[in-house]
Amino acid sequence: MLKKIVRRLAVFLLIVAIGIGLWIYFIPPNLLRVGSGYAAKIVCSNVFIAGRDPEAVLEQDVQAPGHPLLRLMRVAVDREGKRVNAALLGSIAPSEAVYRDGTGCTVWQIGSVQSATNATKSGLANDPEVLWPEGDKTDSDESLASILSGVALSGPGMRAVVIVRHGNIVAETYGEGFSKDTPLLGWSMTKTVNAAIIGRLMIEGRMSFDEKNLFPEWRDDRRALIRISDLLGMESGLAFNENYGTVADVTRMLFLEPNMARFVESLPLEDEIGSRFTYSSGTSVLLSRIWMDRIGNRDEALAYPSRAIFEPLGMTSAIMEADAAGTFVGSSYMYATARDWARFGLFLARDGVWAGSRLLPEGFVTQMHEANRRSGGRYSKIQTWLPKPEAGLPSDAFVISGHDGQNVFVIPSLDLVIVRLGLTPRSLGYDASVLASEVVKRVNAD
Repeated sequence: MLKKIVRRLAVFLLIVAIGIGLWIYFIPPNLLRVGSGYAAKIVCSNVFIAGRDPEAVLEQDVQAPGHPLLRLMRVAVDREGKRVNAALLGSIAPSEAVYRDGTGCTVWQIGSVQSATNATKSGLANDPEVLWPEGDKTDSDESLASILSGVALSGPGMRAVVIVRHGNIVAETYGEGFSKDTPLLGWSMTKTVNAAIIGRLMIEGRMSFDEKNLFPEWRDDRRALIRISDLLGMESGLAFNENYGTVADVTRMLFLEPNMARFVESLPLEDEIGSRFTYSSGTSVLLSRIWMDRIGNRDEALAYPSRAIFEPLGMTSAIMEADAAGTFVGSSYMYATARDWARFGLFLARDGVWAGSRLLPEGFVTQMHEANRRSGGRYSKIQTWLPKPEAGLPSDAFVISGHDGQNVFVIPSLDLVIVRLGLTPRSLGYDASVLASEVVKRVNAD
């Protein structure tokens, strides 16, 4: 009798296991699809934009610092078709990322009816005028260079550090396998570039801080009162869950939704407008959709970041990536070399003026080092973080910051920019403001 019960239980458990396996294979949970979308996207961008080895990217950038499930992801790279397929154990919950000229890599769910071959070009000039830096380091500072020799200040997982003073590179260093020519993902540093694009449209008279009625879907409810300034300061009141450890709004937006802006548009208000600071990558994607709509023509909108920012600054490596609907992911996806990130930082350190031309409205950059109303001094009015008081940085300092240790410290009063990029999860406890503080001390001692 006991043997019969054991056999029946074993058969039952086997049927359950097979059923679960078939369910996961044919109807994969969203968590698995997020994981495969993430793996495909990161590998695709690093292979076709940064020129890195796919297996190294999978191991170092996807599996090592991420969710345990990511260690089971496998990727296949089609270099001729410029595609990357990723799936759990090679076949479960597959996703595909496709590279398109000018707009980088985009996640496409397998079986999507949309065409992934609709390539777009950003309008990037083949050989834009290079204004800075001209050639290699022009004014090396041994005191500053010496602090980059160890991990104490540059931090674990460092991939690039560039220090710029008075328009010259005075110190730089790179991690193993990376160089001045390697484009690196800025993650949320993209938000500040996206904001600068809006500033360009403002100086052209095509946008303003006080604009309301931003989307037709909002016009019959309180969301119609949300202004551009509320989105820039992360005080819109829109619901958005920025938890990267599960299937939350941010991971759903980045890895499951083909039209990211439409997804965020659909979210309700959860607070009164201006009543609370809520960090939201979703609002930055909305800003991308808004400024692209202001331009109107799709090709002109796709070319605009290059025409308005990258070409004037000589940022020849910079690429902003778009979603499947053709909207730039202004929250998260921009690649550029450390030197080009430094160019952007210097542009802001000099109040949005480059080579004698004002490209941003007067007072625009000032709001990047003024606290918004509700963040307790942590976040500015325009898509930047403010350093902690204990860092001892000048009062006009602000930080362009991104996931896993991406930072550009901009200090206008010292005409100083400090770029620190890497793969440094927060759990490691590294704080790049320690590096910035030491650089400021040595600059002030000169």
